[in-house]
Amino acid sequence: MRFDGRCVLVTGSGGGMGRSHALLFAERGANVIVQDVRAEAVEETADMIRKNNGRVAVAVADVSDVDAFRAAIAKAQAELGPVDIIVNNAGYGGRTPHFEEIDEAEFDKIFAVNVKGTFFATQAVVAGMKERRFGRIVNIASTFGIGGGPGLSGYSGTKGAILALTKTWARELASFQINVNAVAPGLVITDMTRDTFPPSVLPTRLLDIPLRRTGEPVEISYAVAWLASDEAAFCTGQVISPNGGEYIY
Repeated sequence: MRFDGRCVLVTGSGGGMGRSHALLFAERGANVIVQDVRAEAVEETADMIRKNNGRVAVAVADVSDVDAFRAAIAKAQAELGPVDIIVNNAGYGGRTPHFEEIDEAEFDKIFAVNVKGTFFATQAVVAGMKERRFGRIVNIASTFGIGGGPGLSGYSGTKGAILALTKTWARELASFQINVNAVAPGLVITDMTRDTFPPSVLPTRLLDIPLRRTGEPVEISYAVAWLASDEAAFCTGQVISPNGGEYIY
């Protein structure tokens, strides 16, 4: 699964799973556009790629600010070339445990980043994919978007929306040879999950996972890379869920 000559955009790649995705694509020969709202964090990712002689461009923008995001990605594409593969990884976990306590500002923020961000980030690059009659779109969902999660109605709602977008885009874009799939990870320890789940909850969560461990970011990256590769050329509209057996669909 090499990506030599391909340009990959990974949103939210200033850390966590997004950084892992970006590093794996770079390791496998891709030119990588790393994007995040956090300038210092995304520069760290870019430096990791440069140290291994990878080609990288940095886009600093809020994924939910459509005009700013488009401008940043246009500049990065001018440097590295048009995007062939987009990984919609940028996400916000939310902060409120019960849906009655979620105010309008919190609701708007989580949907703006997770759903609006995914929607318009894809829109920013899909025209070029259509022209070239090639594209891979990999959306990062979650097991919570499939099976729900108590106290996570905002987050689960956004991830369910991403799954619906994945299936709709797969049908709409198939005639242009653009494949659209999703990865729905189970519990993977990143900064975002540390904010969402306190350490005291982890032992109980592990009891629900048959493999009795959390996932590693790179294990999710392997699934993302496969869906973006030629090996998955006949796969579209599908959801892969690396979750240690916690959910078996």
